[in-house]
Amino acid sequence: MDKILATNTVKLIKEQSTKRKFKQTFDLILNLKDLDLKKTENQVDLFATLHYSKGKTPKICGFVGAELSDQSKKVFEHTIIADDFSKFAKDKKAVKKLAEEYDFFVAQANIMTQVAANFGRVLGPRAKMPNPKAGCVVPPNANLTVLSERLHNVVRLVAKAQPVVQVPVGSEDMKDDEIADNITTVYNTLEHSLPQGHNNIKNIYLKLTMGKAFRITESGEVYKKEEKTEEVVKKGKKKK
Repeated sequence: MDKILATNTVKLIKEQSTKRKFKQTFDLILNLKDLDLKKTENQVDLFATLHYSKGKTPKICGFVGAELSDQSKKVFEHTIIADDFSKFAKDKKAVKKLAEEYDFFVAQANIMTQVAANFGRVLGPRAKMPNPKAGCVVPPNANLTVLSERLHNVVRLVAKAQPVVQVPVGSEDMKDDEIADNITTVYNTLEHSLPQGHNNIKNIYLKLTMGKAFRITESGEVYKKEEKTEEVVKKGKKKK
């Protein structure tokens, strides 16, 4: 992914976007091809750590024992201590509410079995279980402040049922080159994980929350799809 093209695309979208009363997020959408997602080995499920903010502040819930209880309550938005796990075992609605409200779940490693037993049936199918790949399964002496700060820049790239990956890569108040850096980080992370690399990426779109999608191509063109016409932009400039 060419960072200059990404930067110019971000700039172009900002110039043409309608101002909203809230801060919009940039979403990167990568459509995949030639992947049989019915085969586990072809499914995408990995994490990318961005160099800059992803534009959204994640909400984190900690599943901890006595060792991390005080620290978790100070650092995370919500904490559930091991002694209270049994309250959720038969309350599926409560666990579903947790899954909807929080982006990441962090678990103390020595009680992970209890976490799986009490929350796994709901969090598992939603890909919300504490994941060691994201650093979310921690020892009893972990520094949760450092982990929380890192998770603010972590995005999960998932494509299991549908051949599409969509992740936030910044907000409209960020610098163009910061968003572009996040875009290239996501693209490169995904590309390196695919069996055929960039040949498994069908097309790439970038859009604001309430805006239209711009398709970025390797040829250096940016397409903004309209209802009846298609505007072509070269390196961020209108093609004459």
